[in-house]
Amino acid sequence: MEKKRANDEFEPGPILPSQSVDRFEFIKQEQNSSEGLSTSRSANEHEREERRIRKWRKIIGVGGSDWKQYVRRKPHVVKKLIRKGIPDCLRGLVWQLISGSRDLLLMNPGVYEQLVIYETSASELDIIRDISRTFPSHVFFQQRHGPGQRSLYNVLKAYSVYDRDVGYVQGMGFLAGLLLLYMSEEDAFWLLVALLKGAVHAPMEGLYLGVKVVFKVGLALLKFCHDDLIKLPFEKLIHALRNFPEDAMNPDTLLPLAFSVKVSKRLEELQQEYEKRNGGTLPKAGSTNRLLQAIKHKELSIKPERSNCVQKDDPSPRILH
Repeated sequence: MEKKRANDEFEPGPILPSQSVDRFEFIKQEQNSSEGLSTSRSANEHEREERRIRKWRKIIGVGGSDWKQYVRRKPHVVKKLIRKGIPDCLRGLVWQLISGSRDLLLMNPGVYEQLVIYETSASELDIIRDISRTFPSHVFFQQRHGPGQRSLYNVLKAYSVYDRDVGYVQGMGFLAGLLLLYMSEEDAFWLLVALLKGAVHAPMEGLYLGVKVVFKVGLALLKFCHDDLIKLPFEKLIHALRNFPEDAMNPDTLLPLAFSVKVSKRLEELQQEYEKRNGGTLPKAGSTNRLLQAIKHKELSIKPERSNCVQKDDPSPRILH
């Protein structure tokens, strides 16, 4: 992960010595230990991760030299491994190989530097305004005018010039910011191009996940913590729902559970009925407990969906593949 930390010329960020960060370097939110849920990771998970890393390194080869040949020979194996999850330390390289952005970079030497240094963008002020709002709880982006914010600005500005029809849109910074946590500016830029314009796969422009995916993730969180949440009184339940434990938020655990949930068409009918009755207002207090009870008694017609990507010994699709 390419990160240049604070230099003397940069204004210090708001990170306090007492604050701790998780394994992705996001600042942890304070939790009351008596109300929090279990967050430990077993030794078996670490051993499993090491095995996966060794397997992926063998497939990729040095610097990705064996990747294309392996994909041609065993595409189904690659698909299965991607669904199970790309090891964190290899994500940057694998994302570039899967998306075709590595080829774009090699075919366009010097283009990124030209876009950043010599071109101007009509979106520059909008980008500057939004920079500090992008991952404000991550140490790499917290420093005002620091290396993280500068790199993010450069990537977004370069893309707004490269694709003037799209330019810059709010929210694009979160995608570019995530890429910068795994690779250099230039690599992140070409991966952003590959994703949005579709170098190998279909373009992401205009992609909309919809309420069903969000609902599945929410149900997965509630199901994962169900046994602990159902025992809490309402006053402590609110705190727990705002502070899910690390193991519940782990994409290796959360995503397989979310995509194994099959929600019936009844959800759309209930959504329409709710909007008609409440005009989009928030649910009343106590509805969370009713939802938990409904999950427990299967009143929402939730059924596990058979999926080849969920293995008993390794439930680990990641957030991005």
